[in-house]
Amino acid sequence: MSDEQTPQTLQYRFDGPEDAPVLVLGPSLGTTWHMWDRQVPELTRQWRVLRYDLPGHGGAPAQPSVSTAELADRLLRTLDQAGIERFGYAGCSFGGAVGTQLALRAPHRVASLALISSAARYGTPDAWRQRGVIVRANGLDQIAQSAPERWFADTFRGAQTAIVDWAVQMVRSTDPECYVAACEALASHDVRADLDRIAVPALVLNGAEDPVTPPADARALVAGITDARLAVVPGASHLVPVEQPGAVTELLVRHFESAWAEPAAGYTMAPAPATPTGPVAPVAQAPAPAAPVSGGAPQGAAGAYGDGDRIRREVLGDAHVDRAAEQADGFGVDFEDFVTRYAWGEVWNRPGLDRRTRSVVSLTALVAGGHLDDLASHIRAALRNGLSPAEIEEVLLQTAVHCGVPAAGAAFTVARQVIREETRPGE
Repeated sequence: MSDEQTPQTLQYRFDGPEDAPVLVLGPSLGTTWHMWDRQVPELTRQWRVLRYDLPGHGGAPAQPSVSTAELADRLLRTLDQAGIERFGYAGCSFGGAVGTQLALRAPHRVASLALISSAARYGTPDAWRQRGVIVRANGLDQIAQSAPERWFADTFRGAQTAIVDWAVQMVRSTDPECYVAACEALASHDVRADLDRIAVPALVLNGAEDPVTPPADARALVAGITDARLAVVPGASHLVPVEQPGAVTELLVRHFESAWAEPAAGYTMAPAPATPTGPVAPVAQAPAPAAPVSGGAPQGAAGAYGDGDRIRREVLGDAHVDRAAEQADGFGVDFEDFVTRYAWGEVWNRPGLDRRTRSVVSLTALVAGGHLDDLASHIRAALRNGLSPAEIEEVLLQTAVHCGVPAAGAAFTVARQVIREETRPGE
C-alpha cells in the first residue's frame, strides 16, 4: 500500500512478482479492492496486480472526486508515483467507467482493457443524483441493505449469506460524502459519443441477469469500441467477479494473454499534447466554499444556451426540464429559451457563488415572492446541490423573520412534502 497519500493519488496495494507486467483492477462503487480477492491468486501467476480503492472506500482518505475523468487522472498519478508507465486494466462498474476514461485519455499507456458490468452511460443522471439526496438525508444504511439485490442473483443471495453480509458491511463502511460524490460522477459520465476513439483491445464482460448494467449496455459498448468482444456469464448479476469468480478469472486470463497490445513502432510514450495533465474540472459542480465574487464575461447565445441546458438539468433534473419544454409546445418557446440562456447559462453559470449558496438565495427569493410552485422545484434542487433537510429548515425559518410568518408557513408546507418524497429510503 502507498505510504504517502495525497489528494491527487489513490490508496492501492500490489500483489505478484515485481518484474511482471502490471495489471490494474478497479472496484465497483461501494466496494473495496477485496472484491477481487478470488481473482488475485491466478492473475499473479503472470502479472503484478495493482488494486486500488475509491476515495472514502476501504479506509481510503475521504477526498471526493466528482467526475470519472478526475478519478482517471488520480489513478494515472498514482501509477506515476509507483513507477508504472504501461499497464493492463480491468474495472467493474464504476471501475469500468474509470477504464473508459483511461483508454480515452492515455491510450499510449493502456495495453489492454476489460470492462465488467459497465456502460457508456449508467442509467439516468436524475437517478444517481436522487440516490445522492437519499444518502445525504438518511446515511448509507438503506443503500447498504439493498445492495445485494442489485449486485447478486436470487440463487446466490440465498446460498451465500456470508458474502451477502460482507457486501452490506462494505457499503456501510464507505464515507457518505465520497459515495455521494461518486454518484455525481456517474450522473455526469457519458462517453457514448467517444467510444469509437477507444482503440485499446477490449473485453466487455457482463452478467446475464444484471439489472444495473443489463446486457444491452454491454452490447452498446461492443458496438462502439473498435476492437471489442463480448462475454456474458449465465446466472450472474452485477458484481460478477464476486458471484462467478472462476468464470471471470478465466475470461480475464484469456483476454489479457491474447490482447496485450504493444505500442506501435515509433510511437512516443509521452502523453499527447491534448491529454489533460492536471485535475479535470468536474462536470457536475460539487458543494464547495464560495469563490470570490467576480464578473462573468458575456457569452455567445449558443454557448450560453448549451451551458444553461446542462446546468438546468443538473440542478432541476431532466424530467423537470423536459416537462417545461413539452408544455411550451410552440407557445412560450422563446421564454424557455430566455430562461435557459439567461437564468441558467449566464447567472447560474457565474463563478461568484457556489451552487449551495445560489440555492439558499433562490429559496429565500421564492418565499418572499410567494412562488410556491417554483419553490417546490428549488427545494429539490437544493437537496441535489448539497443542502441537508436541516439546512433547508434553517433557511425557511430565517425567511419568517424577513418575509413574514404566513409566507414561511406556506413554504414549510411545500418543503415538508418535497423533502418527504425526495428522501424516502429505498425510492
